[in-house]
Amino acid sequence: MSATSATVVMDERKPTVEIKPRTGWFDFDFQGLWQYRELLYFLTWKDVIIRYKQTVIGAAWAILQPLLTMVIFTMVFRKFAGVSSDGLPYPIFAFTALLPWQFFSQAVSRSSTSLVTNREMISKVYFPRLIMPISSTLSPAIDFCIAFVILIGMMAWYGLAPTWGILALPIFLLLALQTALAVCFFLSALNVKYRDVGHTIPFLVQCWMYASPVAYSVNLVPESWRFWYSLNPMVGVIEGFRWALLSKASPDFGAMITSAVAVTVLFVTGLIFFRRMERTFADVI
Repeated sequence: MSATSATVVMDERKPTVEIKPRTGWFDFDFQGLWQYRELLYFLTWKDVIIRYKQTVIGAAWAILQPLLTMVIFTMVFRKFAGVSSDGLPYPIFAFTALLPWQFFSQAVSRSSTSLVTNREMISKVYFPRLIMPISSTLSPAIDFCIAFVILIGMMAWYGLAPTWGILALPIFLLLALQTALAVCFFLSALNVKYRDVGHTIPFLVQCWMYASPVAYSVNLVPESWRFWYSLNPMVGVIEGFRWALLSKASPDFGAMITSAVAVTVLFVTGLIFFRRMERTFADVI
């Protein structure tokens, strides 16, 4: 009898987790994200391992993808079309833009389907749902770091030394991360309810690349269109990378501020949209 009583007392000491629907437009569970930070780390690292598991050349794909794209852009846009590279060697002009772009495009592609891919966890276990798109957005940072080493080698080959502007590089990388998260909050939530959203993502990313100054200079855009063009957050990111790394003439900081404001608005609205949708994820996924 005493053993049974002890068991009852021990059961009463177990913590109870009460899950309630959140109210208010800006009631975000940031505390829950911090409490589940180990899960965020585990999911991020798992995504990296799965990406290169049973591959022939492994992490070398992080180098080959932007490198081969740079070669194609050099042949098509520089050799055939004669696109200006603002006085810089075109291969490094393109490669510098491809690094943040590859990070952004891979983050969007992986994160947008992260909820559907992990449907078993969502339907059976409680955790902050934001962890899924965030972890898939962070994993391409490994590829970025590997390819960045190649960029440093290319800069040495062309005799280009970074200036003090390189100290601002983390700011532009964070802006690229924020842009990817903002887009993924919308697309990942929509993909749960409408699975054909996943089929449109590659096309969306491809169109977005040509709408960004990856293969060409922003100076080719007519002055009358510059404001609307700078609403594309990746314009500020790519121009910032070129300025920080290649000693490019100071970019249009007004356009960068416009891009930063645009992505901030997109990020906040994406968070709100995701929070409003997540209460139905377990039911429809």
